[in-house]
Amino acid sequence: MATAPLSGDLTSEDVARLAEHFEPLRAEELVEFAAEHFGGRMVLTCSWQLGTSILVHMTREVAPDTRLVEIDTGLLFPETHTTRRRLVDHYGLEVETLRPLQTVEEQAATHGASLWEREPDRCCGLRKVEPLERAIRDADGWLTGIRRDQTTQRAHSPKLVLDARRGVVKVQPLVDWSERDCWRYISRNGIPYNELHDRGFPSIGCTPCTRAIGADEDARSGRWAGSGKTECGLHVA
Repeated sequence: MATAPLSGDLTSEDVARLAEHFEPLRAEELVEFAAEHFGGRMVLTCSWQLGTSILVHMTREVAPDTRLVEIDTGLLFPETHTTRRRLVDHYGLEVETLRPLQTVEEQAATHGASLWEREPDRCCGLRKVEPLERAIRDADGWLTGIRRDQTTQRAHSPKLVLDARRGVVKVQPLVDWSERDCWRYISRNGIPYNELHDRGFPSIGCTPCTRAIGADEDARSGRWAGSGKTECGLHVA
């Protein structure tokens, strides 16, 4: 593992040691530490799913200087926009909105209609990954809501990890939470959440690439169904 300085005084070895230190500790303790270390240079990227609702609440309590950034792909569910409005109203949030360089119509004119059906990786790259690069360009810490129980690819995710390509520390306080833990926290704190979760959508992305799942399917099997794709590229180093 490289030892180049990161985010001021953190090296990649420091990040690995901190991940071990925070492994048994509460999510709030990690968020508070990250806020103290990164200050206003920590970004929470908001997808308006379960993890976003939890981390919005958590940051309002212990890390209020965290920047909140959403990526509006132009293909989000109406319920996702409604969730954003509810959380903004509930907490008085200021959210920065980033959009792809092309509208859906402009992308169709350039790359052909329904690119998500023919080349889903390319579509995600244009509509999600490129805006993300802008969102975290000046960040030192990137706060995300991914969990180990969501996919086999995420099963060994640490609480802190260096995204070496992007030069940012990913802060992942919920990686060891179960879905039940999430719902308990939501209920206990009266947090607004995306109502699609009540309709069989444990993972929510763009409308053409997301469907409800059955009781025996894994949490992200409703994303890019039938394509073999499970990640949009945001969390692939």
